[in-house]
Amino acid sequence: MSEEIKVQENAEPVEAAEAAETAEVTTQDLSGVVAYKKGDVVKGKIVKIEDNQAIVDIGYKYDGVIPLRELSNVNIDNASEAVQVGQELELKVLSLDDERERLVLSKRAVDSEHSWAELQAKLESGEIIEAQVKEVVKGGLVVDVGLRGFVPASMVERHFVEDFSDYKGRTLRLKVKELDREKNKVVLSQKDVLEEEYEANKKKLMSELTVGQQLEGTVQRLTKFGAFVDIGGIDGLVHISEMAWHHVEKPSDVVKEGDKVQVKVLKVDPENDRISLSIRATQPGPWELAADKIHPGDIISGTVKRLVSFGAFVEVAPGVEGLVHISQIAHRHIGTPHEVLKEGQEVNVKVLDFNPAEKRVSLSIKETEEAPEPAARSDRKSDRGSRGGNESIPPRESLSMTLGERFGDKLSKLK
Repeated sequence: MSEEIKVQENAEPVEAAEAAETAEVTTQDLSGVVAYKKGDVVKGKIVKIEDNQAIVDIGYKYDGVIPLRELSNVNIDNASEAVQVGQELELKVLSLDDERERLVLSKRAVDSEHSWAELQAKLESGEIIEAQVKEVVKGGLVVDVGLRGFVPASMVERHFVEDFSDYKGRTLRLKVKELDREKNKVVLSQKDVLEEEYEANKKKLMSELTVGQQLEGTVQRLTKFGAFVDIGGIDGLVHISEMAWHHVEKPSDVVKEGDKVQVKVLKVDPENDRISLSIRATQPGPWELAADKIHPGDIISGTVKRLVSFGAFVEVAPGVEGLVHISQIAHRHIGTPHEVLKEGQEVNVKVLDFNPAEKRVSLSIKETEEAPEPAARSDRKSDRGSRGGNESIPPRESLSMTLGERFGDKLSKLK
C-alpha cells in the first residue's frame, strides 16, 4: 500500500506537465486555426455593420459578432455610431459555441479596462480630454470616454444653462473630477477647463488695458446695479450710473443681453479682478448736445427741479440744469422761491449766460414777463382828496397851540 502511494505521489509532477502540454496544444486545432475561450482578449477587423450588431473577423473558423450593447459604454441607436467597416479592434470573448458557430465579443469590456487606467492618469495629471456628448439626461450630459462619463449641469459652462437639448453631438473639453470603479462612476467637468482659460486670459487682457481706452463689448448679464460686458474674454461692470447721461431706473431700460455696445475703461483693478466701464462716456454729453441748441438771449421752456434758498434750478434740456437766482424769479420782492414756484412746474426762462465747458447756465424768469407799471404820485393825491381833501385836515396854524392855551384854566385851578 505504501509503495502505491509513493508511486502516485511521484506521478503527480509528470501528470501536471502532461496536462500543461495538452492545454497548449488545444489552443490550436488540426487545421491550424487558433482556438479561443471565454475571457480571452483578441484582435479583429470589422467586416460588416448591421443595425444592432457588428460582424468581426478575428482569424477564427467563423466570424464573431459584437452586439449593440457591447459596442459602447453609452447608449447608441445604431452600430455605425461606434465602429466602421475595416476598423481594427481589441475585443474580449464573452462566449463561444462551436456547435452553433456563435462567437460573441465585446468592445466595451476592453475599452473599460483601458479607460480606467487612462482616466486615473489624467485625473492625477489634470490633462484635458475631448469627448462627444452622447445623451442629454436629467441633471447633465453623458459623454463617451471609453466609459460612461457624466458631466453635471453645473459643470458644463461657466454660466447657467437652462436648456441642454442642443448639446447632443457636441465635443466638450473636459477634466476628470472623480473616479469610483466600484460604483462605475466617472464625473467630468468642462467648467474647470473654461475657468482656467478665463483666468489666464483675464490676467493677460487686464495687463493690456489702459484707462480711457474705448472698446466694443457684448452685454453678458444684467443685475440691479448694472450690466456685465464681455470685452474680449473678460467681463467688466458698467454701473447703472454709467449707462446713460439721463437717470436710469433699471439697466434693462437701456440694454439687453447680447447687445453690442461701445464702452470706455474707467478703472482697472487687477488685485480685486475688477474692471469698471462706462457706456455714457462714449456718447456726447448733454452739455455738448445742448451747446448747439441753447444760446444767450434765447427764451426756452424748462422744468423746476429743485428749490433752494437762493433760487431755483430749472432743467432746460435732458441733463442740463440752470440756476434762476432769487432776484430773477419775479419783479416784486420775494422772501423765498417757494412763494412763487414749486418743483415740477413748467416755466419759461430767458438764457442770460451759457457756458457748456463749465457746465453752467444762468436763467431768468422775470425777463420773460413784462414789468408792472409803477403807480402815479398824482393818483395818490387825488385819492387822498377824495377822502375829504384839505377840508378834513385843519390848517397848520390851528395846530400851533401852547400848553398854557390848551390847559390854562386847569392849571390856574390847580394853583
